[in-house]
Amino acid sequence: MANINLLPWRDVRREEQKRAFLSILGLVAAMAALLLLLGDRIVNGQIDNQNARNDYITQNIRELDKQVQEIKDLQRKRNQLIDRMRVIQELQGNRPIIVRVLDQLVRTVPDGVFYTSVSAVGPQLSINGVAESNNRVSSLMRRLDASDWLKDPNLDAVRAATTYGDQANTFDLTVQVDLPTNDNEGGG
Repeated sequence: MANINLLPWRDVRREEQKRAFLSILGLVAAMAALLLLLGDRIVNGQIDNQNARNDYITQNIRELDKQVQEIKDLQRKRNQLIDRMRVIQELQGNRPIIVRVLDQLVRTVPDGVFYTSVSAVGPQLSINGVAESNNRVSSLMRRLDASDWLKDPNLDAVRAATTYGDQANTFDLTVQVDLPTNDNEGGG
């Protein structure tokens, strides 16, 4: 048999396979590092994009909070204006009522009676006056009770007033203002 030495060929082949393996291993490592770097860039890009979105949303939220505060201020001012308008309308609406009440006070006063003061607190009138006699005070109370605009006269005090005459009396009474319904308003 012939003596053939195949070992150097195998060693050369093994060295070539080892170099090919190492070059492929280096190529795979480089590709892995490149993919890792690319993945890191993509993830960092997405994080930056999300942070930019969050900043945009935060900025818009601040602007909307300012607008909400402005709306609340405007609503508060609107409510104040509505309250003022309501007060003005009530005053405008009560003006004819005050005239009617004063007219009723003049119409109900009998001869021999005069008022020294009239004051109003809400729907209640306090009347102070002087009468020639107790009968005149009674007549005044009956007329006040019969009025369409006044009700429930209540005599608080009657005192002798000799400065106005022998039988003269000063009186204090209260009466409630009663707004008539639309039916009675036309006849008053």
